[in-house]
Amino acid sequence: MLNSRTATHVAQVLGFSFLLTASAVAQIGTRFPSEKKIIADPITGIPLEFLTSTPAGDSKIYQTHHQWTSDGKWVIFRSNRVRGQAMAVNEETGDIVQVTENGYTGMLCLAEHSMNLYFARIQNLPPVDANSGTAYGAPAAVRDAPATVAARGAETAVPPAGAAPAAAGRRGPPSGPAEIVRVDLGKLFADSAAGKVGPATDYEHVCGVIPTEMGAVGDVALDPTEDFVYARVGSKEYAAQHLAPDLKAEGPYGPRNMGAGPTGLASINLHTGEVKFIVAVPFQIGHVQTNPWVPGEIVFCWETGGKAPQRTWTVRSDGTGLRPLYPEAPFEWITHEAVITKDEVAIAIIGHQKVDTKNAWGIAGTQEHPTGLGIVNLRTREMRIVGQLPFGDPGRSVWHVNGSSDGRWAVADDFKYRLWLIDRHTSEMLLLADLGHMTTAQDHIHPTFSADGTKVEVECAMLSENKRSMNICVVPLPPSWLKRTYTDKIE
Repeated sequence: MLNSRTATHVAQVLGFSFLLTASAVAQIGTRFPSEKKIIADPITGIPLEFLTSTPAGDSKIYQTHHQWTSDGKWVIFRSNRVRGQAMAVNEETGDIVQVTENGYTGMLCLAEHSMNLYFARIQNLPPVDANSGTAYGAPAAVRDAPATVAARGAETAVPPAGAAPAAAGRRGPPSGPAEIVRVDLGKLFADSAAGKVGPATDYEHVCGVIPTEMGAVGDVALDPTEDFVYARVGSKEYAAQHLAPDLKAEGPYGPRNMGAGPTGLASINLHTGEVKFIVAVPFQIGHVQTNPWVPGEIVFCWETGGKAPQRTWTVRSDGTGLRPLYPEAPFEWITHEAVITKDEVAIAIIGHQKVDTKNAWGIAGTQEHPTGLGIVNLRTREMRIVGQLPFGDPGRSVWHVNGSSDGRWAVADDFKYRLWLIDRHTSEMLLLADLGHMTTAQDHIHPTFSADGTKVEVECAMLSENKRSMNICVVPLPPSWLKRTYTDKIE
């Protein structure tokens, strides 16, 4: 009988691929057949490029991080094709390749200028169990269980309709030293295409180890220099040792019983492995991200699972410059911040609650005050609202936001899980894709722009028979919009 590695190698030599059983651990570099489909959006007619189209438990990297490899050819994503492992899909050919072998936890970080992938991996984890649901790095329902929410950061104002029961997945966060692993995707893709994949050690390299006492659980981001990774320090005891004496640790905030601190940030030198503590804050940190154009600039949030007293924050990697990114009012519900240009961060000022609503979150998030897609300038601290849904639209409010690095476009999804495009020059707002408005999906569509600003990656359940399982989809911008030129001259 062939073992999984030998069977995979034989399949590659013979020029075909197959899906190993869930209980098997497939080899890094394993190839899966293309599932690529082009389907017109049922409402807007935009050609939707589905890079995956089967119910294999797919989900995209979170919108705060890169989705495409630096050559622009491959999209990295999470999947249950091999439970607990990450995948890549070639946008042109549709070929799918497994890019991890020994699991990962939390965020997948693609390098800006090289074909490298970085992530955290807890040492000495038990093998993946397809029956118990224990899968570090697993998507959707498993990833959003309360036990795993610290690693990913709960980003929803309310749970998605039809979400899986909260009890799914492992019990308690992983514990142990957290390796920071680099994968050489360039070498891996070349060897996989040639049918000559070696052992995982040919492609994976451990750059450093975060000690257990820091409590790192995979909320990591890569500096654009590729010299450092920044990680959330989840241990309250460890962070408390570094908290300024005049600061008092915050308790839980809101009905999800989240947000308590202190927590902190640490840096890991990818060349030497040195780990340094950066800063401690009195609340729970989430959504750690970097500025892809400015080395050492970090953006993060106060994570409560919903409304926070002060959601958005920024700090330098040496611990200086800690401040609120956008100082919010008590009636504002700020969420889903994402660095979009070298000087700008997009935020959602959501207005999903009816005026005079009173619930466990208070009175924030109504349209009694300005709401919409806001863009904050990191240098001047000015903020502009560049778009919001029309009065009475069933989508209620923008929810997750992003923007193109050239400053031309912004995008947002809404509470109907649809995709909107905004021309930042004219403030024109267009429903780009309805995507079947699958509010029963396991997660939100989380739009992210490509580096060239011509397309947006989302995840959606439009093709799913059960209306929950998600696929990876790329939505192109309309050619007529891409051809636009502007003049401010008054005729």
